Amino acid sequence: MKEDEFIREVNEDYRRDRAAQVWTRYSGVFIGLAVLLVLGVGGWRYWQHAQTVQAEAASQRFDAAVRAARGDGPHAAEKVFETLAGEVQGGYRLLARLRAAAEAGKADPAAGAKAYAAITADTAVGASLRDLARLRAALLGLDAGDAEALNSLQGLAVPTSAFRHTAREMLGLTAMRKGDFEGAGRWFDQIAADRETPQGLRQRLEIYVALVAGGPVQVSEAATAAPAAPPPPAEASR
Repeated sequence: MKEDEFIREVNEDYRRDRAAQVWTRYSGVFIGLAVLLVLGVGGWRYWQHAQTVQAEAASQRFDAAVRAARGDGPHAAEKVFETLAGEVQGGYRLLARLRAAAEAGKADPAAGAKAYAAITADTAVGASLRDLARLRAALLGLDAGDAEALNSLQGLAVPTSAFRHTAREMLGLTAMRKGDFEGAGRWFDQIAADRETPQGLRQRLEIYVALVAGGPVQVSEAATAAPAAPPPPAEASR
């Protein structure tokens, strides 16, 4: 037993000596790593605090811009949000750009569509928000008679698109307005077959399908002829 205790003490002494040697050799490295860790955590906390302060300031400025734009014409409101978009960063910058495009579209659909198209082309914006801007640009383009708007809506009508429901509905309605009831029916069939179609759209779809089934309204010549003039009143008897 004494021999085992002696061996254990020797091993413990050896480990202590090795630890002391490692500390002596690498103590500077260990201290440096500890300092870097403390500085890194502190820097991260400071960055988080700065981001929070910046986001709160941007939120307050966005709310102020919304209040300032109320009651003003679309041109004035557009300028308010354009100015804000140039002065803030992050999500509020994108919100300001979207609001500026919306205000521009109220006064001039073509100008609004152009502003949304600029957001669509910005690769720094997330894919879903770019698709949203693309949808809004296409809807304004329809109002402005832009032929490319239909192509954009068709690109958004694919099964993987988050905005396929709105795109299909607008494509179907546009086809109906043009008298293409067969094309409208194909878009409405896609809406009906999609299990994720919103309930509100399904309710509107019943009306759309009924209109497609009725086809174009035939107006007879007799109905369009000018009505016959009424007979002159009988002369009053004296």
